[in-house]
Amino acid sequence: MVIAVLLAAAYGAAVGVTLPRGPVTTGGALTTLVVSVAVGLVAGYLTRTRWAMLIAPLVFAAAFELVRAGASGPTVDGIRLTSTYGALAFVVGRGFLALMTLAPIALGAVMGAGAARAPRTTPTSHGWSRSALYLRRAITATLAVALVAFGALLARPAQTEPILGVDGEPLPDSVAELTSVEIDGHDLGLMIRGHDVDNPVLLFLAGGPGGSELGAMRRHAEGLEEDFVVATFDQRGTGRSHGELEPTDTLTLDRAVADVIEVAHHLRDRFDQEQIYLVGQSWGATLGVLAVQADPALFEAFVGVGQMVSQRETDRIFYQDTLAWAQREGDQDLVDQLTEIGPPPYDDVADYEIALSHEHQVYSYDHSANAEGQGGFSENLFVEEYTLLEQVHALGAFLDVFATLYPQLQDIDFRVDAVELDVPVYLVQGRHEARGRSELAEEWFGMLQAPHKELIVLDTSGHRPIFEQPDEFHDVMVNDVLPDRLTSP
Repeated sequence: MVIAVLLAAAYGAAVGVTLPRGPVTTGGALTTLVVSVAVGLVAGYLTRTRWAMLIAPLVFAAAFELVRAGASGPTVDGIRLTSTYGALAFVVGRGFLALMTLAPIALGAVMGAGAARAPRTTPTSHGWSRSALYLRRAITATLAVALVAFGALLARPAQTEPILGVDGEPLPDSVAELTSVEIDGHDLGLMIRGHDVDNPVLLFLAGGPGGSELGAMRRHAEGLEEDFVVATFDQRGTGRSHGELEPTDTLTLDRAVADVIEVAHHLRDRFDQEQIYLVGQSWGATLGVLAVQADPALFEAFVGVGQMVSQRETDRIFYQDTLAWAQREGDQDLVDQLTEIGPPPYDDVADYEIALSHEHQVYSYDHSANAEGQGGFSENLFVEEYTLLEQVHALGAFLDVFATLYPQLQDIDFRVDAVELDVPVYLVQGRHEARGRSELAEEWFGMLQAPHKELIVLDTSGHRPIFEQPDEFHDVMVNDVLPDRLTSP
């Protein structure tokens, strides 16, 4: 028993040190499954009791949580099941990790104990004991099959379909790949797709911080691939780049901007382009403005979609509007919560859920005319460009990256810090955009000095017009943005 407990504790400590958020790659997840079963087998065999299926997982979990206590973020912090975000953090953090560690350890322990006790426990007579034994074996076999099936799902590789011509064959000059770029010791994921490698390059930055939009780009932005080489960047800690989140204290705003610059240089060199187009959605539009400021010579034009201007001021307006809505609706619980936390910014990132998570109710509009429904980013996860592990981590990454980066954005105000940009600027807004964003974007646009600028409003969309009205957004890029390249001196 002592050896079994020490083994489980050592394994938990080792995983806590090397994988504080659990496995982040497919290979790591499969290895974890196998090692967890092996640890359980040994623990069960040594103790010769099915109690090992309880003891070994508990000891592992205690050692793991103790060792990884230094990690930060909602998925690894204290458990908060009373809120939606807290429950989500628990499920995608600890819950999914339990499937890869605790369940296999328990299964292995049962199998190990059964193997050790088999010679003297196999019944020789008919009756209840024999039926109970067969039932236990059937349950164990079923769980083993389920574990193998789970491993098969984890092993499914991510891929992106080739771009086909009318003959059903890949277009000879097309590109369709999932790749990565090494930046500052981190491998950051890219999806690159286009009908012709000689077309202009478009770099897309997702919102968040912490969002990943490979699914949304595949489902709704295929039209852009006809006229651009579209590179969708999974920023550090998100989507296919989730494994690069640690150490979180090095994930800074300056580093995020530098990553975009490095990726832009990579794309420019690879596709032999002098400049590339930069498109940012929400937080990606904030990041895009900062990247353009840092190195304007890299970019042909900047397109801001659902443009953010001042995170602090937007949050304050959201707070005011949500409080007024809650009072009109008679939602006294929400009124009390908002009154208690007061207006943002907040030291506890969990308070942002109370203040900001009612957007669809406060600023409701009819989504039925749009390609993307009210579910937004969450409805675009289940595409083959993500592995199962990446699909799960896409949700957890949103929480962990947001908690790390969002406090660093509170002093940004483009009405003060970015009143002049040295590239053409296009703001593409939805007519139903929340006023906390739209009013600030319009104010900033009026102040902005740029070689060329346009504010374009799409009629039926809100904060995500690139995905809600993809055909109209494609028309903007082809008919408004590209011609500017041809007419520029």
